[in-house]
Amino acid sequence: MLRHFLAPFHLTLFSASDAKAPLRYLDVGCGNHMPRATKRRFPNWSYYGLDRADYNIDAVDKASMAGHYPVDLESGSLDIVPDGFFDIIVMSHVLEHLPNGLEVLSALTEKLKPGGTFYLEFPSVRSLALPSMKGTLNFCDDSTHVRVYDVREVANLLLARGFKVVRAGRRRYWARVILFPVIIPVKILLGRGFEAGDFWDVAGFADYVLARKN
Repeated sequence: MLRHFLAPFHLTLFSASDAKAPLRYLDVGCGNHMPRATKRRFPNWSYYGLDRADYNIDAVDKASMAGHYPVDLESGSLDIVPDGFFDIIVMSHVLEHLPNGLEVLSALTEKLKPGGTFYLEFPSVRSLALPSMKGTLNFCDDSTHVRVYDVREVANLLLARGFKVVRAGRRRYWARVILFPVIIPVKILLGRGFEAGDFWDVAGFADYVLARKN
């Protein structure tokens, strides 16, 4: 139950005024039931997904989408995605799967309106030194991870593209850190196994960059 109690970290960064606005939101890598999770928290937003395939997406998720772009970011074109259209773009744990991630990021910056927000999250360099665990705690636990990206190179690209970096660095979802001593004994009592994601925030698995387009 605890894992369903907390919203995804990036959704906690948006304010109550953002929630009331009819914003256009593009989720790059829109699996794991993120359409419904996003619409549940921000029902006024128009949710658009971009992914090469459906990954943990069902009929409810598809009904939550205003649009979907079937694009393979490694080899496909982003021409079908309109320029200057979105208020928010989220790219969470996608970069590390792409050898051409910076080129893709540069192209995606064109899809934001002036004043729009870009959120990126990806495994930290520190993740290379973390212990291996099912579900990915060490960067190399996932065989589809192909490149380690650094906050500085991501932030510098966005700065060069006319963005202001609002926040950046190690992802620490403090609600999860505080609840960590509760989550572990509850899982033990319920006989449930631990997941790598349970340790991400206490171990410093991920970095993020939050930037706004000038």
